[in-house]
Amino acid sequence: MDTPKDIIDLIEKKAIVKQEVYANTQLQFNLLKKIVKKSVQEYSKLIQQKDERVEVSYVSSEKFDAKLKIGGDTILFHMHTNVFGFDDKHQIWKKSYVKKEPSMAYCGMINVYNFLSDSFKFNRTRDSGYLVARIFINKENHFFVEGKQRLGFVFNDFANDVFDENKMRKVIDNIIVFALNFELQTPPFDSMAQISISQISELTNNSKLTTDKRLGFKFKSEQEDIK
Repeated sequence: MDTPKDIIDLIEKKAIVKQEVYANTQLQFNLLKKIVKKSVQEYSKLIQQKDERVEVSYVSSEKFDAKLKIGGDTILFHMHTNVFGFDDKHQIWKKSYVKKEPSMAYCGMINVYNFLSDSFKFNRTRDSGYLVARIFINKENHFFVEGKQRLGFVFNDFANDVFDENKMRKVIDNIIVFALNFELQTPPFDSMAQISISQISELTNNSKLTTDKRLGFKFKSEQEDIK
């Protein structure tokens, strides 16, 4: 049977480490929100000199959420409240940094989604957002990013990359570039060939017909198209 000492050792190995990871993730997420806000102020000032119709704004009304709006795109940063490990086949276990100290593999997670700004403006609750990146941070503030296109390989040096203000700004800028290049596309004609009375009523009432950047495409097709 496990002794009380064994249980205490396990708590120290698991629970205490996870508390440290969570505390650091929350600290870094709060800093990330400040960097997002600073970026918005900078880009807003520059874009207003080009075209006052393009809105660049920042909203953070929730403890674990922050929204960055750039014209027709809204980028949502959401900190998950749990701490995660990784399956045995994940690339993280190949890092000498983790092999030397396995507890470094415990990470907090910040999910980043791309929505259409009109989805929030018109309260289209059925619209979909797309996960474009996941930021993983450990107790030593080392991080890596899983994501689409450049986001999936630019920030992949877990042993050496530290999630400081400079790295945060680079991550934010890469996410913005991806979102702006991820175009709204028309769905296949046949997928929209029929429409119900309730749908057309919603369409004329605050433009609430379901819309997203890949409306009409299956998720597998969406993955293949934007990876």
